[in-house]
Amino acid sequence: MPLLKEIKEQTIAEFQRHESDTGSPEVQIALLTQRIHQLTEHLRINKHDESCRRGLLKLVGQRRRLLAYLRRTDYLRYLALTERLKLRQK
Repeated sequence: MPLLKEIKEQTIAEFQRHESDTGSPEVQIALLTQRIHQLTEHLRINKHDESCRRGLLKLVGQRRRLLAYLRRTDYLRYLALTERLKLRQK
């Protein structure tokens, strides 16, 4: 189940770098984080949903790659984003 439109729009508005920004690494990472939280809650209730677990692992890997890219290219933005999203830094 995808994110609700209101949640997605709110997340984009919070993390965008300029008015029409929807694809910057910060926005993508924030959206993936929202989706990961949603799937994690789903799996707490439905422990045997293996297809959901596989999708969750794919999203976590995608977010990890985007975080690595952001860390390589602009470390200060990486630190600010991980602080705002309360993610562990590696």
